[in-house]
Amino acid sequence: MMTWFLYLVECKDGSFYAGITNRLPERISAHNNGTGARYTRGRGPVKLLASKEYIDRSNASKAEALIKRLPRHKKLGFFA
Repeated sequence: MMTWFLYLVECKDGSFYAGITNRLPERISAHNNGTGARYTRGRGPVKLLASKEYIDRSNASKAEALIKRLPRHKKLGFFA
């Protein structure tokens, strides 16, 4: 079974970006070299703030939807 990660990064401009992946180190590298999400292009480099493991993509996607609805000041606390 493949492990999925929900992750939160901080962009160079101070904004947050949350996403999911099954290859966390490679995904962070993709964000930093401009081949990640459209949102992070031009906002790099990004810094990984937190990540959380999930047993499958479905659960990771549900968690991503939840965190994206949270106000900025509560996003980091989601990982506690």
